[in-house]
Amino acid sequence: MIGDLCDRAIFWACAIGMLLGVASMSLAGGAALPPTARADGSAALKIGLLMDLSSGSAEVYRDRQRAFKLAIKHVNEGGGVFGLPVTVAVGDATADPEKAVAAARYLVEVEGVHAIVGPNASVSALPVAERVIGPSAIPTVSFSATSPELTTVADNDFLFRTALSDVTQGPVLAGVAHERGFDNVGVIYVDDPWGRGLADAFEAAWEGPLKAVPVDRGRTGFLTALRESASGEAQALVVIAFESAALTMVREAIDNGIYDNFVFGDAAKRASLVRSLGGARLGNMYGTGPASAPNSAASAAWEAAYVAEYGALPVLAYVKETYDATVALAFAAQAAGRLRGAEIRNRLREVGSSPGTVVNAGPVGVADALRILANNGEIDYEGASGSMDWDGNGDLRRGHIGIWRFTEDERIEEVRAAAFEK
Repeated sequence: MIGDLCDRAIFWACAIGMLLGVASMSLAGGAALPPTARADGSAALKIGLLMDLSSGSAEVYRDRQRAFKLAIKHVNEGGGVFGLPVTVAVGDATADPEKAVAAARYLVEVEGVHAIVGPNASVSALPVAERVIGPSAIPTVSFSATSPELTTVADNDFLFRTALSDVTQGPVLAGVAHERGFDNVGVIYVDDPWGRGLADAFEAAWEGPLKAVPVDRGRTGFLTALRESASGEAQALVVIAFESAALTMVREAIDNGIYDNFVFGDAAKRASLVRSLGGARLGNMYGTGPASAPNSAASAAWEAAYVAEYGALPVLAYVKETYDATVALAFAAQAAGRLRGAEIRNRLREVGSSPGTVVNAGPVGVADALRILANNGEIDYEGASGSMDWDGNGDLRRGHIGIWRFTEDERIEEVRAAAFEK
């Protein structure tokens, strides 16, 4: 009882701040608000975007917001859901799980959203699933929360993911380290659900000596951890950390002569690392992250639409996944014919798998899908990031893990994609 009262106190404090700040997203500039109900009383679908907008890389959340907005644009230009434009609201999850819970409650209890895209971080997705979306029956699709713990979280089957669990990334990361010629490595990982999950998956697949060292999420210096991880004569460091921590970690390792070879998990796929440390130091260092299927018509259609809208493709991770999460929820609502959470949830697996007419990401595919569903047809959505075929836990049955590298001229280059299928 006391815990619930505390939760709600945090929620209302957060809600008041959000009402004065980032509470909704304008998709049409100064245009008049779209209609929110039909003559028969049917309401418009409202989707919340829940992600960290106040810490970390502005480039990361900018590109993911762009993908969300592009998805809403394609849905609305394709006829909307129930013939009405989809409306949106935004919650700032910050980097604090308690604030993420409060932001989720704000979206549900104040904004009245019918579905949520996010949260972006596993450490926030776990309590949000257990304390908000599960009890409130709000279908939610996270685009970048990859912890294996989310597979069995107590979410009443309301949390889905368009990103593969890290049980799939860990073995690919281990394979990359072996391919680079290393057979003895150190691992430093953030001690949270994401970091532990990826580190455990890496270790389970690794053959050879390994010294893994956890570090607190807010830590700013890593010399002690670096020396401990290298104590077994490690040849390279596997970095499982977020952007700012990864940058500090690698700089300290190089400056103190502890490591000069690195392999990176998905959260370190940031151009800021190679630009800050230089291509001479980080050029030809490899990492892993999400990837779309090679030669995918759906991915190509999405990329053309994204470039037409924003001028260039994003290079960071989980942007296509954000788009797919958004349109999948719109399709499920249209298929359900109602805005009840359980009915939308029940249709998510149907719109992402066979049988049904295959429809691709992008404006043409989205419009086709909405038309088919409005006529009581069935679709099989092929997303920009890959198949949306979900299992009973809301995890993807198949997908791809990408292998990338930093270049000497300080870029990120995609190398290849490794397929995964259950």
